[in-house]
Amino acid sequence: MFRKFWKKTPLAWLQLTRQKSRFFVALAGIAFADMLIFIQMGFEGALMDAAVKPHMALNADLVLVNPQLQTLFSVQSFAREHLYQALAIPDVKSVSPLYFSTGQWRNPETRLSRNILVWGIDPAQSPFNLPDVNSNLDQIKPLGQVIYDQAGRPEFGNIAQLYQSGKPLETEIGTKRIQVAGLFTMGASFAADGNVIASDSTFLHLFNRNPEQIEVGLIHLQPGADLLEVQKELRQHLPSNINVLTIEEFAKIERTYWAEGTGIGFIFGLGVIMGFIVGIVIVYQILYSDVSDHLPEYATLKAMGYGDNYLLGVLMQEALILAVLGFIPSLALATGLYQVTYAATMLPIFMKTERAVNVFVLTVFMCFISGVIAMRKLQAADPADIF
Repeated sequence: MFRKFWKKTPLAWLQLTRQKSRFFVALAGIAFADMLIFIQMGFEGALMDAAVKPHMALNADLVLVNPQLQTLFSVQSFAREHLYQALAIPDVKSVSPLYFSTGQWRNPETRLSRNILVWGIDPAQSPFNLPDVNSNLDQIKPLGQVIYDQAGRPEFGNIAQLYQSGKPLETEIGTKRIQVAGLFTMGASFAADGNVIASDSTFLHLFNRNPEQIEVGLIHLQPGADLLEVQKELRQHLPSNINVLTIEEFAKIERTYWAEGTGIGFIFGLGVIMGFIVGIVIVYQILYSDVSDHLPEYATLKAMGYGDNYLLGVLMQEALILAVLGFIPSLALATGLYQVTYAATMLPIFMKTERAVNVFVLTVFMCFISGVIAMRKLQAADPADIF
């Protein structure tokens, strides 16, 4: 079947390359359309990955949250006692509370304030799988000491350079004085332009919070425990106003909020559709022009006994060649653009195999649609026209 589709005589290739300038313009057009799709998908994926990066960095098997929690930007707390009720389950090894809230970080250089996400943790049991955090736990034990996310927005100040200068670095969160005692890397997200981690005692001091109200409860299971079975037991044991989630389910809540609860998902989806339509128009123009230029030749082939299916096969071959050769440079350019964007913004934007495959499939589909549309012109090739 494949041999029938790909004819021994490379008619499709010869027709496309007959006018090399037009051929390369066609490839450039397809690469441009693919780049639009790659950019939209890449930025959407990077922003979603950044939004759930704190969730995926948590060192826990299960988490307890308020069922009304939709995003880290809108904090919903619950009673701390429910966390300790989880210890009644034999397969639960340990639990630990996690606090977080939005505070006003004052830039120590410009004195301007900006929202920052503040995490309150127990220094004796780090909730994060982040080496930079775990190596600085002793530094945040004294009251008023914090570690700063050096991947945050530059509007917070050149904190990393100021800290590395060796001089004491003090500023304020809200109306309370704090001192930067270390650095870590997490990155900005939809929920916050930056992050600060403090001990639970410092957190409660900064926000005058009730220590019995927490945002997230972290649960560690015994080795070999069945995760889903323990989750089911906890849901039966705890009251209905507590949601028991895996880390992936916890991250999904955040991702769903930004993808469906805001216009972000629609905007990026619309960008992908526009890139797809641009590609269809470009390929259609190329194939239509090629068919128009060779209409007498196609009519001759019909007069020789070749049917529409054969001619359609030639046109589909041209579409496939354009799809493959146009996709390759777009993949290389998009990968380079992702690297530049990551270096400039610290957004977790990388070329993923799944995304590359999806864009390639869209490119082939896009070119085939154009070929089908252009086929109408090909069917008009009448052998009588050449006599």
